[in-house]
Amino acid sequence: MGQLERVLSFPTLLVIVINSIMGTGIFFLPALGAAVAGPASLISWLILSIVSIYIAMCFGELASMFPKEGGVYEFSKQAFGRFPSFLVGWSLLVSSNLTISMLVIGAIQYLLPFDVPLIKIIIPIMFIIIFNAIAYSGMKTSATMLVTFSLITLSVFVTLIFASFLHFDAGYLEPFFVAPVPAVFFAIILIAETFFGWESSTFLAGETKDGEKVVPRAIVLGTVLIAVIALLFVLSTLGSMPWQEFGSAKAPLTAVAQEHFGDAAVPFFTIWVYLAIIGSVAVWAVSSPRLVLAMARDRLFLRQFAAIHPKYHTPHKAIVFQACASILLVIIGAGQYTTLLEMLLPLLLILYSITLIGLVVLRKKRPEVQRHYKVPFGSVGPLIVVAFFAFLLVVWFMQSPGAVQKFFLAVLLILLGIPFYILLQLYYNPKVISFVRNQFALLTLLTEWINVPPQVRKEAIHHLGRLKGETVLEYGCSVGTLTRHLAEAVGKHGKVFATDLSVRHALLAQRRMERKGHCHVRILYDAHHHKRIHPDVPKVDKVISVGVLGYVPNPVPVLKDINSRLKRHSRICFVDYDDFFDIIPNTEWLGNDALIKATFSEAGFTVDVARKQGFAWKYVFIYGVKFRDVK
Repeated sequence: MGQLERVLSFPTLLVIVINSIMGTGIFFLPALGAAVAGPASLISWLILSIVSIYIAMCFGELASMFPKEGGVYEFSKQAFGRFPSFLVGWSLLVSSNLTISMLVIGAIQYLLPFDVPLIKIIIPIMFIIIFNAIAYSGMKTSATMLVTFSLITLSVFVTLIFASFLHFDAGYLEPFFVAPVPAVFFAIILIAETFFGWESSTFLAGETKDGEKVVPRAIVLGTVLIAVIALLFVLSTLGSMPWQEFGSAKAPLTAVAQEHFGDAAVPFFTIWVYLAIIGSVAVWAVSSPRLVLAMARDRLFLRQFAAIHPKYHTPHKAIVFQACASILLVIIGAGQYTTLLEMLLPLLLILYSITLIGLVVLRKKRPEVQRHYKVPFGSVGPLIVVAFFAFLLVVWFMQSPGAVQKFFLAVLLILLGIPFYILLQLYYNPKVISFVRNQFALLTLLTEWINVPPQVRKEAIHHLGRLKGETVLEYGCSVGTLTRHLAEAVGKHGKVFATDLSVRHALLAQRRMERKGHCHVRILYDAHHHKRIHPDVPKVDKVISVGVLGYVPNPVPVLKDINSRLKRHSRICFVDYDDFFDIIPNTEWLGNDALIKATFSEAGFTVDVARKQGFAWKYVFIYGVKFRDVK
């Protein structure tokens, strides 16, 4: 399997940071701020710039401690543990997809301000496919694309700032306060998204040269440059045209270009600005799959998405997933730029608050971790920013109709991740698997004919060959579905050792054997069933297992443990499940026949693999013999 390559340098990452943070915010929100607070929105921009630079410094310290592709998710994992970090990762996935949808919808609004619904869906989808295809092809190609779009974005603002200052008239700034003072703080809420996006650059730390030093510098300097650009743009614009005209513009930058260059420049600037906005989508298309990759590696997402392309060194499966999710949200959210923005704001404020609190926690919890960059007042400053965020939310609740509902919708989006987390634990966590099996042991007994129907049972036993008088290990006996048939097959002169992870499963199996008078069967409960063979299991002649390999985190040591109990040429048969309902895979290695054979070969077995359709899944039959001893 390939690995991510560290190919990003400081200059490259810097322009990527600028582009990822700017997003659509700076293209739309200066006008929104002006509409709410008039010329006094300059104060909003100044306050927000100072706070944002400090937040960037906080992100810089965290990135210097853990320069990995998980970024904010990794920071939360180190500070708070597994479940909270999952909620943060889930929220980041939601917010990144909302961001992509908002970016492409905002961009098309610039290009086509009139109503053409189908075109407004087709064009964004086309760009999403193109960007993800480039992201798939490698980080070097992706970096070239991102730098190109960053330069386009910067050139737009340099041109408009220069032109606006040439027409600057301080009279446009009078009167300065055209709304009550609280409007200044309400404007901060509305324009805050301009500086959101630090998390996307942290996802690229795993592919940055000297990431622990370069990423913090890029995040902080990038934020400072954006603050300068934003302040100069808002000052020059409000000082060169009526704030009412600017505040009411649906495409603000095009309106500024029209003001200074005339109607003839409008088509050119419209395309120019569209390319600048759509370039931000490219950043998220490249960075967000790295979050999916990090979560998948920690088994907090399907492990299949942890795959790295052997040729392109990209998380190709995660990129495909991200592309599909983005396209779906574009179709659902078409024409809903403002709604997406209002949902995104509270979600990101929550995420950034958790990240900032995490910095304070890590100062106390992990003081020994080397910090190549350290934010001033790191034990108190982040908490002050969190309090400031809470104040902004209160102002938002008071000033914006429906704000409370949108806030709770954002919280609901976070909580929706909990069922997915539970499913993942059922998928990967042996302790949770054991708990659930204990609770549903009786249901397993009642449905055993569905899980292991007679034809599957017969075929599995058939692969073991002659069993009369043999000693057989059943690795994972469940409620005794297969055990009773093995007991009959080996006869009273044979023996069956049956192990299981679940206490109740083992008890049910034991009672069934006793009722049948199978004294030659020994049932063994094993709390460590997922990582070993019970030490009371002696040398055996054959081994059979049904439905166990999927929850074994590392199968090779278990298979080697089985190998040590068998003679050469002894037969084995493992049966497991895959492609539940034809769409949900089992653990990734069970979906690849070549990988199955390689795994068993490493443990000293030569096997064949056969797949057969079952009730709502495919059965994977793995059968063969031991061909060598292993240590």
